[in-house]
Parts: sequence; structure tokens; C-alpha cells
Amino acid sequence: MNRPRSKHPRKQRKYYFNAPLHIRQKFVTAPLANGLQAQHGVKRLPVRKGDTVLIVRGDFSGVEGKVIRVDLKKVRIYVDGAKRKKSDQSEVQVPIHPSKVMITKLDLKDKFRKEIIERRKAI
Repeated sequence: MNRPRSKHPRKQRKYYFNAPLHIRQKFVTAPLANGLQAQHGVKRLPVRKGDTVLIVRGDFSGVEGKVIRVDLKKVRIYVDGAKRKKSDQSEVQVPIHPSKVMITKLDLKDKFRKEIIERRKAI
């Protein structure tokens, strides 16, 4: 794929924040757990709604839960167990960057995702 490349941090930031959605999908990529890597032959995949992830860094490290929502605009995911109480005692989901999680269980209901895994395994 032909993407603009630059060594200048300013231009890298511009590319990152102005990227179209089909490229932003690649930004929400997370590594697979060791068992899944051996099973599927792929090291990392984009996170999708329905996947089970383990948060490995940050305030919620050690929390495992299902992905409720993937926000491509903010490049964040929302995990079931990562909640914080607001001052009015209502709970709110905390956005987490995909690089801070590890996929422990894949949601393979989508046939296109199986095709993606097979295609990446061939490489």
C-alpha cells in the first residue's frame, strides 16, 4: 500500500490525526496472546467489538473483559471491566488505547475476519 512517508514528527502527527477510517482501522491493532499466535499463525490483529482482551498497562492492568465499542475517531477501545465512577456516582466507561491490551479470545463469527487471518498467515 502506498502511504505518505515522512521522518518529520509534525508530518507524522498530521498523517495520524487526519487519516481516513480505513487506515485508522490499522491503528487499533493489538497483539494476540501466545496461545492464539500459535493457533492462528498471526502475531497481531485489529481489535473488534466482541473480542476478549486483557489490559496489560495502565490503571486497569490485569482487567480482562469483552470489547464493547471501538472508537476509530479517537483510536480507543472500551472494555467491559474498565469503568470509573463519576462524582455523581454514575459509572462511565474508560477509553483505552489498543496498544495497552492483548487479545485473549477472538470473535470469529465474521467470515471476513477468518479470511483476513488466512491471508495474513500466508504472508
